[in-house]
Amino acid sequence: MIRWVQIGAAPTPDSQGELRLMRRDAEFSIIIGGNELMNSRLGGSEAALASLTCERLRARGAPRLLIGGLGMGFTLRAALAELGPNARIIVAELIPAVVAWARGPLADLFNDSLADPRVEIIEADVASLIASAHGDYDAILLDVDNGPSGLVSRANDGLYAPSGLAAAARALRPGGVFAVWSAAPDEAFGRRLCRTGFTVSESKVRAYGTRGSPRHVVWIATTPEP
Repeated sequence: MIRWVQIGAAPTPDSQGELRLMRRDAEFSIIIGGNELMNSRLGGSEAALASLTCERLRARGAPRLLIGGLGMGFTLRAALAELGPNARIIVAELIPAVVAWARGPLADLFNDSLADPRVEIIEADVASLIASAHGDYDAILLDVDNGPSGLVSRANDGLYAPSGLAAAARALRPGGVFAVWSAAPDEAFGRRLCRTGFTVSESKVRAYGTRGSPRHVVWIATTPEP
């Protein structure tokens, strides 16, 4: 049996734990403590985060997207495949080591997506980019943790609190999309989205993208049209 080997590590922003990049043959995993955050074989639901969002942007000729969390690039690659040449995608990644892994041991997973002229990678907290924006984005996609609670960083809780949701609504253009990935359902979060004024749909999507694999959750919340 092939064993997992650690090939990288990085502290979390609040020093509550350590991200570890693991490899087993051609398979990669990023874990914190005993929790797996992502696996190179389980990208179906992260790709669905992008595809479900981009379905709602087809009428926009030059959409501007903000993706929170680089991860293993599943959401970024799926968005690039869906969007036209005039789109712009900003990816905010808080942990510099994750960007370094994307350009290093995980480069084959990313293919040429990081070099795509539509893409800008910013090493920053996505919350700060959201807070400073006012009608700047057609879509904001969040995959910064295992769901609407802080596992990697407790500060992530603020993204999903009422104040964080209100900031996301202000950062979006009319009819804009706020999309959130989660490993599990969270009824309270869905209610908070509705109370913020979003129109909300919740989709259960497969981790592998195929029947029989684990189900994850994607919320698609839209701001009112003008």
